[in-house]
Amino acid sequence: MSTNIPIQPVANTLAVSCPHEVAASIGYQAGAVVSREVLRNKAGTVTLFAFDTGQGLSEHTAPFDALVHVLDGEAEITIDGNPQRVTAGQIIIMPAQIPHSLQAVQRFKMMLVMIRGE
Repeated sequence: MSTNIPIQPVANTLAVSCPHEVAASIGYQAGAVVSREVLRNKAGTVTLFAFDTGQGLSEHTAPFDALVHVLDGEAEITIDGNPQRVTAGQIIIMPAQIPHSLQAVQRFKMMLVMIRGE
């Protein structure tokens, strides 16, 4: 069940030039989607997300290619009408301008890498 619950942002960046445990850099909140922007520049963005079970993002398009790396849990990611189960340790690429949606099969964390096209 995708919801229209606003995404809850947390502190925007991680400290540079030191290692981070990626999945531990964002926490779950009951009934919510939490986001944390890690990096933003002219080439694109890197954002961490934590989705509680049953939460999701409804179908939309993005102007840039995007790579999703699932860090924890399991998601159903639908791209151009084709659902895929993606689990911890797996990645999936969502092409620019192609409709996609995300749904938490169980609570999950992901890193979203958006690459700006030319």
